[in-house]
Amino acid sequence: MPNITITVTDTEQKCLEYAALSPSDWADNVVKNRARIAKDEIIAALVAHCNANEIAIATGKDAQIAQAFELGVVKTAAEVQAEAEADLTE
Repeated sequence: MPNITITVTDTEQKCLEYAALSPSDWADNVVKNRARIAKDEIIAALVAHCNANEIAIATGKDAQIAQAFELGVVKTAAEVQAEAEADLTE
């Protein structure tokens, strides 16, 4: 399982301690909630694509996320940015 690590300054830590009982738990919650929102968006895009093109939808959310990327229904943010930059140089 991937591990995401962030580093904050002592001042930023103090500020987070002011805003949250546990800065670490708060950060964990923020990341997981954003991933949940992205998952919902990806699955919605996949369902729409599969229904429009009469494609069988994979079983299970993990498989559906993988299918969305395999079919090109969605791309990573890095891929979208690279394409945008390439378009600017053309």
